[in-house]
Amino acid sequence: MPPTSRPLRKLGFLTIGLFDEADPRRGHESTLEIIELGERLGFDSAWLRHRHLQYGISSPVAVMAAASQRTSRIELGTAVIPLGWENPLRLAEDLATVDILSGGRINPGVSVGPPMHYDQLKDALYPDTAEAEDFSYERVRRLLDFVRGKPATDFSGVEGFEATRRQPQIEYSSDRVQPHSPGLGRRLWYGGGSAGSAKWAGEHGMNFLTSSVVKAEGPDESRDFAEIQLSHIRTFRAHHPDGDAARVSQGLVVIPTDSASPEQRAKYEEFARRRTPRTTSPQGPARLMFAPDIVGTSEEIAELLGAHAAFREIDEVAFALPFTFGHEDYVQILTDMATKLGPALGWKPAA
Repeated sequence: MPPTSRPLRKLGFLTIGLFDEADPRRGHESTLEIIELGERLGFDSAWLRHRHLQYGISSPVAVMAAASQRTSRIELGTAVIPLGWENPLRLAEDLATVDILSGGRINPGVSVGPPMHYDQLKDALYPDTAEAEDFSYERVRRLLDFVRGKPATDFSGVEGFEATRRQPQIEYSSDRVQPHSPGLGRRLWYGGGSAGSAKWAGEHGMNFLTSSVVKAEGPDESRDFAEIQLSHIRTFRAHHPDGDAARVSQGLVVIPTDSASPEQRAKYEEFARRRTPRTTSPQGPARLMFAPDIVGTSEEIAELLGAHAAFREIDEVAFALPFTFGHEDYVQILTDMATKLGPALGWKPAA
């Protein structure tokens, strides 16, 4: 590990959970097996992507619930739940319930903005309120309030009385979301790729997920991806109550090849090669910048990360598994991450 980088404290991975439409159970089972493997290898966290109307995980909260019953230690996160699809009050109930069932291990990551292809699906998603829906940060603020225990109603107390053969049953109502899971409010993350989202997340005491995509902002177009990402991390911490101790997790695509077969290595290199053109300049009207995928031995990857301006500022990662690979590829990649790459970055597996 380069001496100027801080030791990696938390090692995690992110998966999309692809499945075959004709056999969706097999894909979901593969995802759960990968999470179980991650726990055995000592990973600190496993994160789930969120995909709607695609062949990936559409209900990560449900998958986290299943994973929580097949693991005992590993933290479970979402990266990220797009709140444009969600009712913050109902989501708060689901998150608290799964957090209770997991023993306080979930790390929900969220983002805001209109759902993709909103004009084509708004009549199915919000048939009566499509034009009135608010997709701003206000949606996150509502979720934060509900999860952190602020009242959702001005009523609490005795709701009703029902007589049974055994004994009277009195129904009590609470003014806040139940169950309430203490500590969950400190484990909410915002997935952002802009200076504005970094600032907002910091001001509201969230944790910050930064991925392999950022917005190219400002007049200085000579800045590269790592420099832009670094500016977001510093903006976030400058506005967070915890300052430099505020939690940031980086989610680059990193593929170690130490134990890969020649066929796997060729596939990984071709995957990265096809995606390289999008990393050379800002893409689309939003001017998105994509980080290059990093493929190589753990020693090579550690050296590259040690020179990455943003990586040098963080001590948590959730390396993204490429979404087109097979189960056996994920086993090899995770095993190399835990046994070779992590230690090369100063990480120690969880007991």
